[in-house]
Amino acid sequence: MNAQGKQSSGDGTAKPMIEARGLSKYYGPFVATQDVTFTVPAGQVAAFLGPNGAGKSTTMKLLTGFLAPNAGEARIGGFNVSQNRIEASRLIGYLPENGPLYNEMTPRGILRYLGQARGMSGALLKQRMEYVAEHCALDSVWGKPVGKLSRGFRQRVGMGQALLHDPEVLILDEPTSGLDPNQVHDVRELIIRLGKTKTILLSTHILQEVRAVCSRVILINEGRVVLDGSIDDMEGDQHDMEQRFRKLTNVG
Repeated sequence: MNAQGKQSSGDGTAKPMIEARGLSKYYGPFVATQDVTFTVPAGQVAAFLGPNGAGKSTTMKLLTGFLAPNAGEARIGGFNVSQNRIEASRLIGYLPENGPLYNEMTPRGILRYLGQARGMSGALLKQRMEYVAEHCALDSVWGKPVGKLSRGFRQRVGMGQALLHDPEVLILDEPTSGLDPNQVHDVRELIIRLGKTKTILLSTHILQEVRAVCSRVILINEGRVVLDGSIDDMEGDQHDMEQRFRKLTNVG
């Protein structure tokens, strides 16, 4: 790693960590994504934007191997997700939108179980569980059944499982969904800290969040990438970003 903690490809540029190469997914005649192509280098925090139904969650599922593409390929850390699923999954922490949890288990029990499933044990597992409990603010509900937790706490348990194995790549689908303003602030601060050493692809509807934590914007509409650039490419202040978003997604 270089002095900033970012991996290098050896030629002075950051190593590609998330790669979508012509990703397409069809459900019969319905096109969920069409030729989605982008690369996120090591150490970058990229926002993945788009209106509801644009193909964001589908693309994230393709990148993490939860769905198989009809065409194209996804690579994580250089590993083809379809051909090298285990190697790629070791590098990924994935928070799906409304991800499933075991309602009868506690956050402590879920995280211990998931850690063991990833081959973690002993002092390492204990250390990582303590890290997650602290940074996802789960101490107060550590021993309560997940089924009795609020949506905000359930979301934090989901974030905890994504961080548990200390992955190099985080793919986060609406990580602040259901959180109150204080919790949203804490999650944003956590993402900023994580972005110093990890590669993050962050889906969100909140443009203020994009400006707060991201340096790059990838905008998808009707299954296709319509913008891929810096925050400045979304133009000026938050109001301008909203207007640009509406224009590129054919609204207003």
